[in-house]
Amino acid sequence: MVGRGPIYGFTRTQFIFPPILSLKCAPNLPRVVEMDANKSLPRIIQLATIISFSVAKIQESLDNQGAPSPSFDEHAPPLPVDIDEAQNAVLDATTELHDLLTEPLNILHRSARSDKSACLQVIAHFDIAKLIPPGDRLSFAEIAKQTPLTEQMVGRIIRHAVTMRIFHEPEPGIVAHTKASRMLANPDIRDWTRAGTEELGPAGGKLADALEKWPGSQEPNETGFSLANNTTGSIYDIIAKSPERAVRFATAMKVMTSRPGFDLSYATDFYDWASLGQAQVVDIGGAKGHFALALAKRYSDLRIIVQDMAKVVENADAESLGERVRFMSHDLFDPQTVCADVFFFRWVFHNWPDQYCIRILKAQVPALRYGARLIVQEAFMPETGTRAYWEEKDFRALDLEMAYTFNARERTLADWKALFEEADPAFKLRNVIEPKGSAMSILEFVWEGAKEPVT
Repeated sequence: MVGRGPIYGFTRTQFIFPPILSLKCAPNLPRVVEMDANKSLPRIIQLATIISFSVAKIQESLDNQGAPSPSFDEHAPPLPVDIDEAQNAVLDATTELHDLLTEPLNILHRSARSDKSACLQVIAHFDIAKLIPPGDRLSFAEIAKQTPLTEQMVGRIIRHAVTMRIFHEPEPGIVAHTKASRMLANPDIRDWTRAGTEELGPAGGKLADALEKWPGSQEPNETGFSLANNTTGSIYDIIAKSPERAVRFATAMKVMTSRPGFDLSYATDFYDWASLGQAQVVDIGGAKGHFALALAKRYSDLRIIVQDMAKVVENADAESLGERVRFMSHDLFDPQTVCADVFFFRWVFHNWPDQYCIRILKAQVPALRYGARLIVQEAFMPETGTRAYWEEKDFRALDLEMAYTFNARERTLADWKALFEEADPAFKLRNVIEPKGSAMSILEFVWEGAKEPVT
């Protein structure tokens, strides 16, 4: 059986043998044995070997750090970041082994069901996780008394969640937290879950209808989200009409970008801002200036203007940085009026279709002088087979979310090059930075067009 190609250093004609449980028992692992391709071990044996070796590496690393072994316990600490390579190997190999041992019809059936989303929607909607005190237990009957649900339905919901490692049932009819369910007790995580299950879920169910009704559309109001809400407006129009939904979406974005992979340090520390010397930076779509303030504190030679819609930048606080950080009302589709050395876009293009991204880029041209930089921090859609399978799976899921929500998409490096080329051939890609651990990469384009700006 053919897998996805080389797996973490093991080719299809190599395997680690024998499978073991402890590196202490066999410190010379891995022993890579060359095999004739026609005599290679069955795929399931190769996968089991990869799992065994990689788990042993993880446990050895945890032991060396005095860290506990992974657990579903609600107080279990996060895993250290330095095990990511072995962690990826285990996650990919276990997923492939599981799927190899599952009947094809069962794979289709499980993939098509909406039960997981429905279960999480009920838990978040009725705030069930918050009812259970940390470190304590609660009966199904007690949860039923505090919600409109019957005791029977509480049990059905909880027991379904348990199959996803969310909650556990230490004794019949009694529920306690796991580390996943305890996160759901956080109001921000609850809102993030509701945004996914109540807003994006129905929109995904309308993707096929939207593709049939508006084939090839790049309009943000011709989406599954629009159809699910029975309106001709875009997600921006729809959410703006409901303060409750607007808060929920804002919270969901805060949760997503608060994860370690989105830390601002990946933008402030991995690009050579110091080499710019005394420079003017425009942070386009910079909201309340979180990035700009972090950058200004680190590099005293930089002066930064944060541009966003008037309602976003009003009352924004430059803290104690005075004139080094200023806020300016500006629509990113309008012609740029500020001449600067650097124009920075952090996750701005992510939720816009190609034709709108091109409009944004063209709008900067009047203010560009020769050598000006456009720095883009965005996620890259990996080329097939170049990333861990579970990571690519998440990217593919996000790509479809962009389709049925915004008519946008996740882009590969080749897509980004083509996008800038179509906006103006004078944009030249100079540098690509992919910091380890970051959910986003950095692209540096340089303007090699007109010597002087039009503005």
